Amino acid sequence: MLRGVKLYTKTGDDGTTGLFGGARVKKASLRVEAYGTVDETNAAIGVARATGLEPFTDGVLAGVQVDLFTLGAELACVPGKEAKMSMKLLDAADAERLEKAIDDAEEGLPPLKSFVLPGGSAQAAALHLARTVCRRAERGVLALDDAPARAEIVVYLNRLSDLLFVLARKANATLGVADVPWAPRGA
Repeated sequence: MLRGVKLYTKTGDDGTTGLFGGARVKKASLRVEAYGTVDETNAAIGVARATGLEPFTDGVLAGVQVDLFTLGAELACVPGKEAKMSMKLLDAADAERLEKAIDDAEEGLPPLKSFVLPGGSAQAAALHLARTVCRRAERGVLALDDAPARAEIVVYLNRLSDLLFVLARKANATLGVADVPWAPRGA
């Protein structure tokens, strides 16, 4: 935190928050819900990283956390004012970077023969939780009603949830723990 800047401003005591660009919106708005869930995804990834992931996964996720902060900042901006943020927004190359990480993480994993349940190791369970929060963030971004999000944001979140799934499987494989297969009831 910056020295001399108080954490509390009291400006949100009326149930509103400020967006980058100056507008105030209700804290219950779909925009705040979307960027809040992106922040929650970032926190869930932080929890997963704290479980002691192997270096490849930890490195990939360190970059993802920076991306998510950037993505959240864009969503917390008044629509149409993003250029005033003076930061490079996510683009197609960022989703492609996630695709490469997916491909690299899948190397050596056994092929999927069934759906898997979240779990196995603590690391995989934490990554699965981050994946489900990421899917909720994606739904929140798609639900924006004041202005649609850029397609690059939706694609990025979609790829990220895929990446988190593969990294959960990789975590189990690295630790010698089997994925938990889903067996349909009555089968």
